[in-house]
Amino acid sequence: MTVPTGRRERKKAATRRKIADTALRLFLERGYDAVGIREVAAEADVAVTTVFSHFASKEALVFEQDEGFEQRLAQAVTNRAPDEPLIPALRREVLALVRHCTADGAAPVQRMIDASPALRQYEDSMRLRHAESLAAAVAADPALARTGTVCRTLARFVVDAYALAREADDPDAAVDEIFRMIEAAWEVTAPSR
Repeated sequence: MTVPTGRRERKKAATRRKIADTALRLFLERGYDAVGIREVAAEADVAVTTVFSHFASKEALVFEQDEGFEQRLAQAVTNRAPDEPLIPALRREVLALVRHCTADGAAPVQRMIDASPALRQYEDSMRLRHAESLAAAVAADPALARTGTVCRTLARFVVDAYALAREADDPDAAVDEIFRMIEAAWEVTAPSR
């Protein structure tokens, strides 16, 4: 996520962070379903409307970094060096997310997500959105020259790699294994020269 530069932007970012941190603490202490938006707002000392000006839904409070990851995936395509291959750039971003989500302290959050049908559904829709965003970034790069189907398939594989690796006994090794398969599939789809 980009660091805000102006005072107003920094204040908005701090408020957003405070709301998300408060919500996550309450959800972990009392359970996701036992905590309402009003309680989050009161504990964070903001109005309910302020919560909703920063987060579209209660589920979005749990996935506070969602937008940043979606942007980072697209930027792995658009901001890579001209000579950098696509797949290693995407692998680097997925590995960073997997490491973040498997770091110490992440397990209680993942258990909370796994236990909540609403959060699992939100996570599934979030993954689809990430995949569509990534597919659009890949399709927009003329140097990558693949069909729309290939771009969407690659994007789904990349986004699903995160979930598969996160659940593995050795997440780093799983990312390596998965991305070897993704790279092989990507190479097979290269246009004939």
